[in-house]
Amino acid sequence: MRAVRHRYMTQTDYMSWRMEQDPILRSTIVAVALLDRSPDWSRFVDMMSRGTQHIPIFRRKVVTDPMSPAPPRWVNDPDFDLSWHLRRFTVPAPGGWAAVLDFARTVGMAAFDKDRPLWEFTVLSGLDSGRAALVMKVHHSLTDGVGGMQIAREMVDFTREGTTRAEPAATAQPQEAESCPLTGGLAWYRDTATKFARRASTAVARHGAELARHPGETLRNTATVLGSITRLTRPVVTTLSPVMTKRSTRRRFAVLDVPVEALGRAASLGGGSINDAFLASVLRGMARYHRLHGVDIHELRLTLPISLRTAEDSLGGNRITLARFGLPTDIGDPAELIRTVHATVDVWRNEPAVALSPTIAGALNLLPASTLGNMLKHVDFVASNVVGSPVPLFIAGSEVLRYYAFSPTLGSAFNVTLMSYTSQCCVGIDTDTDAVPDLDALTACLADGFREVLALCPDAQDVAATHVWTN
Repeated sequence: MRAVRHRYMTQTDYMSWRMEQDPILRSTIVAVALLDRSPDWSRFVDMMSRGTQHIPIFRRKVVTDPMSPAPPRWVNDPDFDLSWHLRRFTVPAPGGWAAVLDFARTVGMAAFDKDRPLWEFTVLSGLDSGRAALVMKVHHSLTDGVGGMQIAREMVDFTREGTTRAEPAATAQPQEAESCPLTGGLAWYRDTATKFARRASTAVARHGAELARHPGETLRNTATVLGSITRLTRPVVTTLSPVMTKRSTRRRFAVLDVPVEALGRAASLGGGSINDAFLASVLRGMARYHRLHGVDIHELRLTLPISLRTAEDSLGGNRITLARFGLPTDIGDPAELIRTVHATVDVWRNEPAVALSPTIAGALNLLPASTLGNMLKHVDFVASNVVGSPVPLFIAGSEVLRYYAFSPTLGSAFNVTLMSYTSQCCVGIDTDTDAVPDLDALTACLADGFREVLALCPDAQDVAATHVWTN
């Protein structure tokens, strides 16, 4: 039964899945790779066929058992059809980048067919100078940003000619999991409860021994953990932004290109990491955006995904937790802002409750799905930083020139995701158009925010911005 149990969603996967009950919280990730030419279609199909065999979750669908106490199950799709998941189109003339972003944001707004595996890849040909794009759509329960890059490295090539890969190993077909869902669900519930009871009894015994030896310190540590759990899960009832308050299911995409080396130097001069310089840039941009709307703000609240992925975790799955906290927007010195961001983020990354996130997710999954909405919809924005590939990647004979990720807004006004790729930070911006009706202004302000941070390095290259707006 070991293989059967492992086919159930983890609690963090399940949390992403349950968000779908509110379409504003739809957990869809869209990534766009700009290619120097159209990939060889036959090679592309072969690459994806081998890749989906090597990473079986791409051939599995989700089955929900209403009468079972267990989360939904990943089961092998007996009707798996690779051709349904792979599409190709030609964008209309003049074949600009705006057409790609418009296609990508439309794809991102569409719900998945939940009777099939939760991914779709589309090749768009006909771009300027013979270029093409690959639009990749996956559900967040299938993978997160870090897992997505791990999966990409298992699928793509590292030379234009191709990369030799081992043949995928044959996988067992645990038919009993698919034919006896109720029995399997009860087994899952029994085993989960047993494991929880064992961990709880061990913790209680250890806690009792520590309490006997060091009563004061033990009580303080307990209070610290409980306080941390409260901070991680407390409801947020109002936005800090007086401008970005509305929410809808409509989305628009934009992108920025920021030089990796310069942002890294700026971060170092400010005493922080690239992630700290990234967040400082967004905060400076948001201060500009609010001043454009006649408002001075002192702080905004963001959702920051924190990776829980370890070297032992299998490919795929949603191995993150979500921290929600405020950061200042009224610090004018970029170096000082980087230092402030670094100190605040460091505290949240080391919150004791972060290590307990899977257990906390399990408890939240017992509550109505609307609880998640109350926790997320009043956050101002989401910011995510994903370490991409430092070397060029190739897809069926075409070179990847840029690699952008558009992560879900999760009920906030917008999501800004930085993906490093070779010499560039590829920044994808996913906006809720009711919250941000002027995407061009937001994009320009964010670009200026990056320029303010890069000004710490006077010889830095400029920031390139591309946005798309359609009525």
